[in-house]
Amino acid sequence: MSSKDNLKAAFTGESMANRTYLAFAKKADEEGYPQVAKLFRAAAAAETIHAFNHLQRMGGIGTTMENLKEAVNGETYEFETMYPTFIEEAKAEGDNRALWSFEVANKVERVHARLYEKALEELGNNKEVDYYVCGVCGHTIEGEPEGNCPICGAPASKFEKIN
Repeated sequence: MSSKDNLKAAFTGESMANRTYLAFAKKADEEGYPQVAKLFRAAAAAETIHAFNHLQRMGGIGTTMENLKEAVNGETYEFETMYPTFIEEAKAEGDNRALWSFEVANKVERVHARLYEKALEELGNNKEVDYYVCGVCGHTIEGEPEGNCPICGAPASKFEKIN
């Protein structure tokens, strides 16, 4: 394997560790272990630094325009190719828990692609928009939520404003 292959593998591992540790921190908070949660969040922050370093060194961060185009391509691949395959496999296996997760992610990835396309079209306009994310399924919207999430049905109170 080459150093570039190793950077990609390390980036993937560090990214997964970050997300995993944040999930662990949330669980530790729920169970009343704030110090453990803090440790998980600290380690997650360090893993993010490692991931950013690897991504930068493998040339994975371009201009904002290039990054938006890359994001559109990535999200489009997910909702057109990756998740439909996962959905069919989950259906065939009768795994309804996985099926739900794949189906909501698939719907939200389509939304993300549209939001990135819009940002690309409006790049340089500097129009301020607030984004809110559903804490159940990840649905992402511009402006405050009204009513239930159209993807998973969660109440508007489950949406978090992203700063």
